Amino acid sequence: MNKSSKQTDAYLVSLYLKGDENCLAELIKRHQERIFTDIYSKTLDRDLSNDLFQDTFIKVIHTLKRGKYNEEGKFLPWVLRIAHNLTMDFYRDRKRKNTKHSTENYDLFTFLASSDLNVEDQMELEQTLTDLTEFIEYLPKEQQEVLKMRIFMDMTFKEIAKQTDVSVNTSLGRMRYALINLRKILKQKEVFEK
Repeated sequence: MNKSSKQTDAYLVSLYLKGDENCLAELIKRHQERIFTDIYSKTLDRDLSNDLFQDTFIKVIHTLKRGKYNEEGKFLPWVLRIAHNLTMDFYRDRKRKNTKHSTENYDLFTFLASSDLNVEDQMELEQTLTDLTEFIEYLPKEQQEVLKMRIFMDMTFKEIAKQTDVSVNTSLGRMRYALINLRKILKQKEVFEK
């Protein structure tokens, strides 16, 4: 086992900033499984997760090289936040570019499809998407999965059923319960006013 594997993340970052490229490789090796798993839990797509994982470390490298990293938090939570933000940015961009509107309309999410937004509304939408993503994590796994596929990946219920190996009716039921539960969570958190 090499010496760097016993060093703290902070120490490896400091060595990397002094020019030791091997230290970044060690940090990536040390945390890649946790970071990839976190990205994959949001995308459910291995290729996309690989792309976002690489984008995450490109951003990490740029941020470190510009001297914008501080050791207030720990290295791993900082990288996980970058990965989370890049994943959300990907889905926001995809949603903006998507001009197709679904006939399966859910009142809570109609504003997500709007592409004609002023700057203030766009900022509010981005905060709402971030909040929604956090609140979705409170749902049971099956409901999280169908909601993410439907809202963020824009999959049809037929596609969701095939992907999750259940019937279309089961997918619809999971979506229905996900929305009911999400509305309860949002009401409890007072995100939306009645």
